[in-house]
Amino acid sequence: MDAPQERKNLILGHSDVPAPEPIGEGPPDIQLAGCRNVTPVLNRVGDKWSMLIVMVLSAGPRRFNELKRVIDGISQRMLTLSLRGLERDGLVSRTVTPTIPPRVDYELTELGRSLREPVRALGEWSIAHIACIRAAQARYDAAHDPE
Repeated sequence: MDAPQERKNLILGHSDVPAPEPIGEGPPDIQLAGCRNVTPVLNRVGDKWSMLIVMVLSAGPRRFNELKRVIDGISQRMLTLSLRGLERDGLVSRTVTPTIPPRVDYELTELGRSLREPVRALGEWSIAHIACIRAAQARYDAAHDPE
């Protein structure tokens, strides 16, 4: 089984990265500010666990332990953090039913449901191109092997 993957965030403004070329209309500083505003959203929707959660919740509401069972390799802590982030971003809603013990259900909001199609398209693209990607990785690794 693969080792757990760290969460990686996109950060604009790295010193080795040239400033982006202007895209669309408006002064470049306004466009760059728009890119900076989008970065947190891209971090969320580009996160491995968040996308898996969205895919699972596409089928309907789930309880925490159901999500944990279905999403192979996710820790309880990472599931909690990912669900909180998705809830904060308005993609997932959390409903607590006052029973003993309390029942907590998670489901996609309308905004979260609008993310299903792009996530599905990305998944389908990945499946269709995995052989090409693995071949490219093998070529790269062979060319850059220190031996």
